[in-house]
Amino acid sequence: MKEITVLGVENDELKIALSGDIDVGNADDFFAVVESAYNENKRTIAFDCTDLAFIDSTTLGVFVKISKLTEKDGNRVRLLGLQARIKKLFAICALGSRMEIV
Repeated sequence: MKEITVLGVENDELKIALSGDIDVGNADDFFAVVESAYNENKRTIAFDCTDLAFIDSTTLGVFVKISKLTEKDGNRVRLLGLQARIKKLFAICALGSRMEIV
């Protein structure tokens, strides 16, 4: 899936870069790729969102699902480099308490 690049482990975090659009059309694939990478490297997931252009409500739900997956192992989700309009969606949905938004 070209919108997701698993970069590997760095500084004890699983680094994943996101780009383009992640929406209802590819949200299931997004979760599957992240879940597989996480099951191989159970660490905090740091998403590089610098090149992420668009998400929808389905994608927000997938981020919550990923957050719950990591929390059960004592890990968390970090979102790095979100564009202002996408960061606003996370704020409106009060997801900043569930994930670290940098």
